[in-house]
Formats: sequence, C-alpha cells, structure tokens
Amino acid sequence: MTNWGMVFDLRRCIGCNACAIACKQENTLPSGVFFTKTLTFTSGEYPNVKKLYVPTICNHCEDPPCERVCPTGATYMRPDGIVMVEAQDCIGCGTCIVACPYDTRTILDEHHLQDGLFGQGHITPFEMQGYVRFTKGTTVKCTFCHERVDAGQDPACVATCPTEARIFGDIDDPNSAPSRLIRERNGRQPLPEKNTSPKVYYVD
Repeated sequence: MTNWGMVFDLRRCIGCNACAIACKQENTLPSGVFFTKTLTFTSGEYPNVKKLYVPTICNHCEDPPCERVCPTGATYMRPDGIVMVEAQDCIGCGTCIVACPYDTRTILDEHHLQDGLFGQGHITPFEMQGYVRFTKGTTVKCTFCHERVDAGQDPACVATCPTEARIFGDIDDPNSAPSRLIRERNGRQPLPEKNTSPKVYYVD
C-alpha cells in the first residue's frame, strides 16, 4: 500500500508562494483560508542579509493527534496515509485545531463563505462552483489534493512549484524521489518531539 509523503527542499524554495496560489485555486479556498504557507526568516545585518523560506502544510502524521481527539470520527486517515475530514460528521468543536501542533487547520466561519475574495459580499462564479464543497462551521485542511493523487497526478502545489522544491511520493518505497532525498540528505521531520511521525520532511 502506498504511503504518501512530501519533502521540502529548503535549498530550492525561493518564497514565491506559487504553491499557495495554486492551492487556493485548486481548492477554491475562501479569503483568509490557506492550506499551505511559506514562512520567511531573515538573519544578518545590511548588507549581509540572508533569507530562509520554510514551506508549511498539514503533515499527514502517522499518529495524528487530530484524529485521536475528534469526538465524532470526522477526522480519519485513508489507507494511503492521507488525513481527511468528513464534513458531514464534523461538528466544528475545534478540538482537532487545539490538538494539532502545526496549526494547519481552519474552521470555516460564515464570513469565509459570504464575504468573497474581493469583499463586500460579491461571490464570483468561480467561487460559487467551489464553495459547494464546503460546509459552514466545519474544519478544513490540506488533503494532498487527494482527487489529483487518486487520478495519478501530483498535488497542485507540487505541480506548480517552479524550482521543484516540493517532492511528493511514496515514502515507504525506498526508490521513490522523496525517500531518496530523506535518506541521502538527512531529511528531518517538523517538531519530532511531538511524536506524531509527520510524513512531511525538510532537507537543507
């Protein structure tokens, strides 16, 4: 069975946020809702200044605390390791948000679905066709673009990255691109002390 995971190559990330835009478009995300973000860290003093860009995303943990605390079973893991949320079972209690040490979940409030990307309550046809998948008051998160993955495609953020800083594949396959990177460049998981076994790794 495939076990999907992702590697972020920090040498390649240029902080362009093409990944965030692709994700917003692919998932028709409302204003203020992001499934992936790029953090920027600056060090040094002018003129010797360096910037480090660190992409973040749901880590689809092997032992996801969000799943453990969900009182209705709305959060669950697919056989291929992708952590999902079943909207019809979600009661919007927010316990998964509190439990997630990576801050990668959002509750859809009414304003998310009414304000529109351009404000003043104007909902474009593009938003209308996408918002039908959302339920007000439920939790949403990255799903590794599961529909694309099921169709044999990479997640939108991976397909769009101009520098190939995001590498997606089966981390249980020792010959896959992410597995090789993890092995050859000492891939590290975020916040390993939380014991969630993230399936997202960083290499530098």
